[in-house]
Amino acid sequence: MCIGIVADKQGDMSKGDHATNHLAVDLGAGSGRLILGGILKGKIELTELSRFATPTFKDDQSHYQCWDIQALEDRIRDGLARCSIRGTIASLGIDSWGVDYVLLNSERQRIGPAICYRDKRTVGMMELVQADLPKEAIYRLTGIQFQRFNTLYQLAASARLQRAWLDSAAHLALIPDYLHFRLCGVLANEYTNATTTQMLSVNGEWEPALLKAAGLSPDLVLPPVPAGTILGQIQLNGTSTKVIAPATHDTASAVAGIPLRSNGEAYISSGTWSLMGIESEEPVVTADAMRMNFTNEGGMERRFRVLKNIMGMWPFQRICSEHGILETERLISAAGQLPPWRSIVYLDDSAFLNPESMTEAVRCYCECTGQPIPVTPPELARCIFDSLALSYREVKEQLEILCQRRLTRIRIVGGGCRNRHLNQLCADVCQLPVSAGPVEASAIGNLCVQMIAMREIEDLNAARSLIFSSFGVQEYEPQLNVPDVVWMRFKHLAAFKYLEAEKARVEV
Repeated sequence: MCIGIVADKQGDMSKGDHATNHLAVDLGAGSGRLILGGILKGKIELTELSRFATPTFKDDQSHYQCWDIQALEDRIRDGLARCSIRGTIASLGIDSWGVDYVLLNSERQRIGPAICYRDKRTVGMMELVQADLPKEAIYRLTGIQFQRFNTLYQLAASARLQRAWLDSAAHLALIPDYLHFRLCGVLANEYTNATTTQMLSVNGEWEPALLKAAGLSPDLVLPPVPAGTILGQIQLNGTSTKVIAPATHDTASAVAGIPLRSNGEAYISSGTWSLMGIESEEPVVTADAMRMNFTNEGGMERRFRVLKNIMGMWPFQRICSEHGILETERLISAAGQLPPWRSIVYLDDSAFLNPESMTEAVRCYCECTGQPIPVTPPELARCIFDSLALSYREVKEQLEILCQRRLTRIRIVGGGCRNRHLNQLCADVCQLPVSAGPVEASAIGNLCVQMIAMREIEDLNAARSLIFSSFGVQEYEPQLNVPDVVWMRFKHLAAFKYLEAEKARVEV
């Protein structure tokens, strides 16, 4: 039975008494979850079915840090088996982090492991690629920010270090593409995640020059399909469930799940990474955008996510892990009681991407920059939160330059929006009101794209009206100003070459 709710372009909805179930498989770099959703009495209802840590391992042969893709598939199938007892599931779709991929041979069997973007094999690859294809040309073609772990540079590393893998490959599938294929047997490259590779042009087509730079044959990729494409079907509990490619990049799903109300609003998808930006009908590929390293990733309905990657909750997650802290709320509260701005770091320094010890990385950075050294977990957490909020202000000011208008509000979604201390810091540092929620924006966006594909919701605008009426948000108003001396110190750190300074210090 259809859910009986159809939203027109103005967001009007007719009510029904039963919800058709849809399933979002939402995979993050830290954890995955299966969330069942539908619309009941005019609101989206969610039920979490399972949650699990995203499994990783170190490959014995290559010594690369890898995703345990088979274990990940097994956890999804286990969840599907459990969710089938809840009745008919009309559709399911998978979203995940971007850039990482699986290579398949002509029999569509995996070649090599699914390597994690944090692995160090890509060090120096960006420079090698840009020696043949200038940075300006790459950005003009793709509008994608330069990060050493983009798929382009991962493949360039494979072409030099594991050439046999590419020589045997017949298909390149990003993580959700591969898992969709494993479920329904249909192989496709979905648009939003394909844009994260830095090999797709801003017009949505694979760019031959970049495929060549990656050492990849054009035959290994398929024309990207739009978010909301019905790929195939799978049998669950004796009935057919459609497999739909949502916005398969989790940030694209998260942005689809944000109840944006005006073009003056920015968003932060806050999780392991913080993705901060705006939604735009057109890409922004100016010289300023390239200089500031903004990206133009694809979104639902071919809108662009003009955003910047910020090192998000990853350092905090690592600190908690290294100190055996399970009650994070207590740590956040303790950090909030400490004096602000005592020690700050520039979190987007490569020193914090994947250090052996995040604790030592933060302490060494503070020592090298002549600041008090955080000792206790609350001091380390306070340093990270203060630094992250300052990063938000940096990106907020850059967005205003690119957009040539003042921002009016920041909407924070994702797991990080539960952090009330950081939300208030964001409002204070950016001097803008902050609306926090919903938490499960990626899953909500995933579900809404499925329901659009099933013609249960009209379009993205109608979906956002429905999301706005379905989920409460926590509001934060600016209360304090950041001292100018703190902001100047942060800008100095943003230009500071820490690794060079640390190497010189150690040599002395």
